[in-house]
Amino acid sequence: MRSMRPRWARATGMTMTTIASVLRARAMRAAIALSAVAVVSVLGAGGVESEGSPAPDQIWRSIFARPAARAVDEIEAKRQALGAALFSDARLSRDGDRSCASCHRPESGYSDGLRLARGRDGTALKRNTPHLFNLAEGKAFYWDGREPTLESQARVPLTAENELAADWARTLADLGADPEMRAQFAAVFPDGGVSEDTVIAALAAYERSLVSPVTAFDRWVAGDEAALSEPERRGFRIFVGKGGCVGCHGGWRMADDGFHDIGVASDDPGRSVVAGGAAGIPAFKTPGLRQVSKTAPYMHNGSLATLEDVVAHYAGGHLKRPSLGPNLVQDLELDARERAALVAFLKTL
Repeated sequence: MRSMRPRWARATGMTMTTIASVLRARAMRAAIALSAVAVVSVLGAGGVESEGSPAPDQIWRSIFARPAARAVDEIEAKRQALGAALFSDARLSRDGDRSCASCHRPESGYSDGLRLARGRDGTALKRNTPHLFNLAEGKAFYWDGREPTLESQARVPLTAENELAADWARTLADLGADPEMRAQFAAVFPDGGVSEDTVIAALAAYERSLVSPVTAFDRWVAGDEAALSEPERRGFRIFVGKGGCVGCHGGWRMADDGFHDIGVASDDPGRSVVAGGAAGIPAFKTPGLRQVSKTAPYMHNGSLATLEDVVAHYAGGHLKRPSLGPNLVQDLELDARERAALVAFLKTL
């Protein structure tokens, strides 16, 4: 009997259940992309859809507008401050010479500028260090999305043998012996004191507070027409139009929280070996593009050194395989001027 599974699914050994999940995701992204094309077609015409309807720029501004700042009470603000102190505290590492900030450097957009993260012995780990901006609204963490909360995410590098490898008994004793630190814990965790769980909670609170700064693009979104240069505006039109970038990088964070195979050359199985992932599809989480000019190199394995390299990847430099996302079925066709404009726009984020 002829198999009902499409050829690309047979090639990866996917079950019918997994196929249905993939098709739903593809349909959703395709719908977003088609909506973007419809709006951009109006943009290209230089007018509005009908009298009294919002201009296309107004539509895009509503899509990319920042939400109101997340309200926090006094206790939460103090937890964030405690988490900020712990983030840079080397007492959280077994060797006393590393902290969270060793890999997530504020001056580098909370990444480290390296192709691959470095372990406590200096050896390269398997993936690039992701930035930490705008995680409060995230739904799954790490490149493969294996951790469901910021608390569970924060625990991993603290306990991983090749990262901080915390000796909790010693770490908690050292923190508890510090009068200032002990007072900070008592103020925000009156029932918990200095413990593994309260350290994790404070770090997660700090991570939730990390919001990317307002940029030229945000000023344009807020109505300042002069905030973007003409090349940057052309790059934006490409981003939401023929480039199809908005299909995965929509919303003010420029991320859909989804997992996609974008044809990066790698033997890393990614999401495919994590619960909820599709077997045989080396998908990775869509990174938010805020502050992207500061977080090179790019991709889960740091294989693309510059934004120009990223654009070239989508223009035909990616591997062609059946599990590619729908936006990659055809190569991105941009001339040199258009590529430069797209990169110029990305630098405004």
